[in-house]
Amino acid sequence: MIVMKLLSNLLKYMRVRLILSLTLISLTAFSQDYSALKDLTTRINSFTSNSDFDDWWSTLRNSEKIPFIVEDSVYFFYRGDAKTVQWMGDFNGWGYQKDFANKGKKIANTNIWYLKCSFPKDARLDYKILIDDTNWILDPENKNQQWSGVGGGSPNSELRMPDWHEDQSLIERPTIPKGKMVTDLLLNSNSLGYQITYSVYLPFQYEKMGKLPTIYLTDGYEYLHPQLGNMRVALDNLIHDKKIKPVIAIFVDNREPVNRANNRRMSELAMNTKYLNFFVDELIPKIESAYPAISNAQSRGIMGTSMGGLTATYFAFTKPDVFGLAGIQSPAFYTRPQIYSLCSNPADPKMKISMTAGVINDTSADSRKMKELLEASSCVYYYREVNEGHSWGNWRRLIDDILIDLFPYQP
Repeated sequence: MIVMKLLSNLLKYMRVRLILSLTLISLTAFSQDYSALKDLTTRINSFTSNSDFDDWWSTLRNSEKIPFIVEDSVYFFYRGDAKTVQWMGDFNGWGYQKDFANKGKKIANTNIWYLKCSFPKDARLDYKILIDDTNWILDPENKNQQWSGVGGGSPNSELRMPDWHEDQSLIERPTIPKGKMVTDLLLNSNSLGYQITYSVYLPFQYEKMGKLPTIYLTDGYEYLHPQLGNMRVALDNLIHDKKIKPVIAIFVDNREPVNRANNRRMSELAMNTKYLNFFVDELIPKIESAYPAISNAQSRGIMGTSMGGLTATYFAFTKPDVFGLAGIQSPAFYTRPQIYSLCSNPADPKMKISMTAGVINDTSADSRKMKELLEASSCVYYYREVNEGHSWGNWRRLIDDILIDLFPYQP
C-alpha cells in the first residue's frame, strides 16, 4: 500500500511538473513573440542613420520578414527618398476610410519609413505604397501578390496574417484527371444587340455521367483567370475529391469580344432586364441543347462577385423558376437598394443561396441586411464572413464553400 501511495504521489508530482513546464513553454513562446515586436520598436527609435540600419535591414530582407508580423501586429516598411509615404489598401478602403492612420513615419536622419498597424490574425489584405501622393507602387520587399481589378487588372501587394492559409482546393494537382474547357464561344444576342463571349467547363468523362447540374458565372473571365478566381482548378479538385457532384460551369465574359478593354459589366450587371432575358431566352437554351444539362431550376445556379453578386440575387429572385441556386459574393447591393424590396417576399419555388462577404471595408453591412430577409423567407441559405476586403483574394478562397453548399456530393 505504501508503495502504491508513493507511486500515486509521484505520478501526481510528475503531472504537475509537466503542466507547469508546458505552461512555461507556452508563456515563453508568447513572450518571445511580443518581445520581438518590442525589440523592433526599440531598434526603430535608436537608429540615427542609414548605416545603423543597414545590417538589420538586410537581415529582415533576407529572411523575408517585410512586412514584419507578430501575432496581430504589423510593421510596414519602405526605404527610399520621399516627402510622404502612405500605405493604401483594403484596410482603409483604398483611401475612402479617412479615420484610418495610414501615413508613414520617417526615422530621423534616414530614408526609412514605417507604419505600425493591428489586424485580425486570420486577415488577408491587398495594399500598395503611395509615394508623394502620386506614385503607387507594389511593396518592393514583399513577394506575396494578389491580382485584382476588372478584366484581370494588375497585382497588389498582399498582407498575409499568421493564421491565414491558401485554400487547398485552389492548388493544381498534376496527378488528378482534368475537366475539359471549351473556350471563347460567341453568341449573337438579340436581347442585347451585340455579341457575348463565354466558355464552358465540362467534368472529366462527363459523357458517361448523364444529365448534370449547371452553374452560370458572371465575370467569367475573372473566375477562370489563374491569378483571380482559378475556378477550373477548384472544380477539378472538388469533383475528384467527391466534395461536390460533377457540374457544368458556364463562364460568361463581360468584356466586348473585339475590344477586351471595354468591360460592359457596370451596365450588364446593374439589375439589367435585357441581360436577364439574354440568359433565360438565349444562353440557357443554347447550353442545354449543346451539353447534357439538367433542365430544372433546382439544378441550375447563378453566381457572381460584387455587381455580379447583385446580379445573381436579382436573377434568382426575379426568376426562381429558372435559377434555384445562387452564389453571392460581396454583393454591391448599395448600387441598387431596390434589391431588398425584390427579395422581401418568399421565393416560389424555394431557392438555395450561399452568400459571402468580407468585414474589412467590404459589403458585410449590406449582406447582413439581406441575410435578415433570407431568414424570414423560405430560402435555404448559408452565410459566411471573412477578415478580408473587396478583392479576388477574398472571393477565390470561398469558391469551394459556395460550390459545396449548392452542389453537395451525394453518393
